[in-house]
Amino acid sequence: MDGLTEELRAATWAKSSLSGSNGGNCVEVAKLSGGRRGVRDSKNLAGPALVLTPGAWADFLATLKNGELD
Repeated sequence: MDGLTEELRAATWAKSSLSGSNGGNCVEVAKLSGGRRGVRDSKNLAGPALVLTPGAWADFLATLKNGELD
């Protein structure tokens, strides 16, 4: 198993406060080494995770805050 996979498995994942309580549309985020962030679907814990660099994470948050994905 590679280092990133190990890090993702050991990470502390936090569910989005905007995720519904009914189990749908749930996103989890984890802080990783080097300022990276992991993002995954909480309904598929063994599934893939998107890993973002600090710059990509900042751009992603700015996009969300600006409502560009609404």
